[in-house]
Amino acid sequence: MSEQDFLETYDGQSLDQLLAMESTHRIDSLVLAMEAALEQKAKRGPLSPEERIVLAVEGLEREINNGGYDQFFLNSSKEYARDIEAALRSIGCHQHAEIAKRAIAALKITGTITPGAIEHAQAAGGEELTDRLNELDNEYFGCDEPIADRLFTFVKQNRSKICLS
Repeated sequence: MSEQDFLETYDGQSLDQLLAMESTHRIDSLVLAMEAALEQKAKRGPLSPEERIVLAVEGLEREINNGGYDQFFLNSSKEYARDIEAALRSIGCHQHAEIAKRAIAALKITGTITPGAIEHAQAAGGEELTDRLNELDNEYFGCDEPIADRLFTFVKQNRSKICLS
């Protein structure tokens, strides 16, 4: 596939239409389109657990690729921090789940993992936390589990529980 096989934007396609593009478009671009649709849907109401898994995993992927775990915990994606380990396990990315588990543990949060608790932990963590998260970023990038492919397979297997509109 060439770069032109990248789906540039989500344009209202149904889940079945996006899944049908598997042989003509890059999987990562199709998963991004699903994320865009689910983010729009989330503004209108609640999501299924399977839809939240898609958003959690894609939020992690986007933020780590742009700035590492530090950015994942800094931006709105931190709302998925409590669920990210289980989300990764549910799509079969057990190595990435272990890395995420250690990243969350590095925050040293006692009690419930909430966006506020994450913000407090980041402020208190200092250089030691930054260094530890950087180490985990390197592990993440060194891991050979194909997250987008496994997420796409998860979506196909759970298509009856995922609706983009």
